[in-house]
Amino acid sequence: MSDNTLLIVLVAILGGALRVSTPFMFVALGECLTEKSGRVNLGLEGTLVLGAMSAYATSYHTGSPWLGVFAAGVAGAALGAMHGAICRLPKVNDIAVGIAMMLFGTGLAFFFGKAYVQPTAPRLDSIPLGGWSDSPQLAQALQINPLIIVGLVVAFLMWWSFANTRWGLILRMSGDSAPSALAMGVSVDLVRFLATTAGGFLAGVGGAFLSLYYPGSWTQGLSSGQGLMAVALVIFARWNPLRCVAAAFLFGAAGAIGPALQSVGITQGYYFFNAAPYILTLFIMIASAGSKHAARDVPGELSITK
Repeated sequence: MSDNTLLIVLVAILGGALRVSTPFMFVALGECLTEKSGRVNLGLEGTLVLGAMSAYATSYHTGSPWLGVFAAGVAGAALGAMHGAICRLPKVNDIAVGIAMMLFGTGLAFFFGKAYVQPTAPRLDSIPLGGWSDSPQLAQALQINPLIIVGLVVAFLMWWSFANTRWGLILRMSGDSAPSALAMGVSVDLVRFLATTAGGFLAGVGGAFLSLYYPGSWTQGLSSGQGLMAVALVIFARWNPLRCVAAAFLFGAAGAIGPALQSVGITQGYYFFNAAPYILTLFIMIASAGSKHAARDVPGELSITK
């Protein structure tokens, strides 16, 4: 492989990482917020798909992709609120509820989304950050969507809030020790309900990116398991929002390897490289299972720790 070909591949991976990582980022931040409160939501795959369908349908009917983004967040918040309300009932397992909500959200999106497979909806615009470069490949790679910037801002605010605000303290206390939170007069159920709802909103926005920017259409196979992979990403990031962003870029880069190699004519092993994100997920789960750091940072009230 020549130096020029290698540069093209690296630039393509960079551009792919910026695009592919955004849904991972929003879903991971939503799950991080939910798990910090002491609840696991495995239903975010369904939230992602329903958010994508809602965003596309709203953009198609209103002509505004940003209204579509908001509608995706509202749809995600509705699923999150439903998950939170059910989990407040006695003797209900949040993991089982999450799986049921994943199927419910996906089925709902497929049922109502049949009418939007063919129509074309207005898409989100890009921000060109590579105008300074003479390389068309680099200029193309640095065309980013505003949702990436929104995700970075949300991640920083979450990280800061967890450590420096009363709200962050209440959230972490509810996730680490429910009896301590109750002793302080905190309604643990309410905190977890609100965290699950807000986490669903973020995951829904991640779905809007899929249908309104990249790949930029509504199909039933749009998600490809990204919502479930984001749960592994949160464990890998050790429930830190900033690490979630870094891990999302890592997953995005892994997902961009196959298309990047194909862009320079390397097709051998194409399907193997396309499976890189799933292989990475498997390795992350294996590594996290025996990680002392993950065991130290995991919220004590999570179902996976009991």
